[in-house]
Amino acid sequence: MVDAEQRFEPGQPHPYMYLVVIGLVGHPTIVAPAVAPDGYVLIVVVWIVVASWAVWAAVRLLGLERGWVPVCAVSFTPYAAPAAVLPLALALATGRWGAAAVAGVASVALAGAVLPRAIGRRERGDGPVLRVLTANLLHGSCDPDALFELVRETGADVVALQEYTPEIDRKLRAAGLAELLAHRATEPAPHGRGCALFSRYPLSPPGFRTHPGGHRAVFATLDIPGTGPVYVECVHPLSLYRPGTVAPWRAGLAQLPAAGPDGPVRVLLGDFNATLDHAALRALVGTGYRDAAAVAGRGLVPTWPYTAYGPVPRLTLDHVLADRRVRVGAVTVHPVPGSDHRAVCAELILPSGG
Repeated sequence: MVDAEQRFEPGQPHPYMYLVVIGLVGHPTIVAPAVAPDGYVLIVVVWIVVASWAVWAAVRLLGLERGWVPVCAVSFTPYAAPAAVLPLALALATGRWGAAAVAGVASVALAGAVLPRAIGRRERGDGPVLRVLTANLLHGSCDPDALFELVRETGADVVALQEYTPEIDRKLRAAGLAELLAHRATEPAPHGRGCALFSRYPLSPPGFRTHPGGHRAVFATLDIPGTGPVYVECVHPLSLYRPGTVAPWRAGLAQLPAAGPDGPVRVLLGDFNATLDHAALRALVGTGYRDAAAVAGRGLVPTWPYTAYGPVPRLTLDHVLADRRVRVGAVTVHPVPGSDHRAVCAELILPSGG
């Protein structure tokens, strides 16, 4: 008689299996071992891990993020992509070849979505060079003298500033920014809702819009010798700081002007509160823009957060988007003392003529 209570090793058939076979055929029969309970647990664990990355890859590639948590989560795709080797390694180590195939496809898909931003190329052109800089000032709390020095050292021709308050407006004027860049269109506002454009070239005619959620945006057309008109807009859609912000965030991105092969050259720059993994920003880029940092191989350099937010992974939320007629030179990222964002400076080579 088999002791049904005796211990057995994982992966071995339970003694009850033999009792059932004996009862059915009338004499002992050797049968193939079934998968032990521990084996089923391992299979389930492997597939759960693999499926997590597969779903992430599908959501990212197909733009399926819906709801606050998925929209925020997809921001971290640059971290999920290298980690995708973990489910692949787990599936291979446990001999689950189907799961390994799925994990391999997910890993390749995520790498294909992320790696091109780190593969740079220096483009050339024969048109005028326009150096633009964008910086979020954290409710105007940045160091105005440090920002002025950054503008001067980078040789920026156009500066777009977000979270531009009346206080920082006075401080930057005192620091000399209005003399360095004589043309400006500013809309100071409290609570981080203001914005400003400073330019070496005339701005005509400046205009303003209000993003859903209350942030202001300023736009104007630059008159630059040697090229046609250049439309520039300082943008700042609402951030995803809490549930319920997804709809106005999407609407803010959707109201930005599309690019195209005709009309003035377009440049959008600012704190988009979105990464290139968000379908809403990719839809805007798809109208004919290119992300200058991604073209230059700097698209994975994070710009936020850079103050005491704890162990929050850093993201690339600040962008310079230029339409496809513009060539991209150097792109650099700089700290802004007193702000939680880093500034992005891009060298844009405009089409000649005009």
